[in-house]
Amino acid sequence: MIPTLVERLALGAAALMLLATPLAAAELENDYPTETRADYIFGCMAANGQSRESLSRCSCSLDALAAILPYDKYVQASTVLSMRQGVGARANEFKSTKVFDDKVADLRRAQAEAEIRCYRGGA
Repeated sequence: MIPTLVERLALGAAALMLLATPLAAAELENDYPTETRADYIFGCMAANGQSRESLSRCSCSLDALAAILPYDKYVQASTVLSMRQGVGARANEFKSTKVFDDKVADLRRAQAEAEIRCYRGGA
């Protein structure tokens, strides 16, 4: 039996929905902007050597981090860490507030998991 035009369109629409679902999930895990990704990898490579292996492990680390910690939480934690480097009353607020400690702790846990996956797991 030859499918009708409507049946073919329905099959095509179903196929597109199946293809779009993994892409949507990947976009949620990949919400870090390219500039942020590049900055992270450049910094990681500066700390771990300028080799092809370092590039691979730093890229893995960022992918693992991004899968664990949404971009907005990464920005919040990075901002807290940056503010903590300052001096004075404003910096002290960032150093002694539990909500900020929690944001940094989330980032540190994600970084530790990324290190385990990419540096100790033989990536």
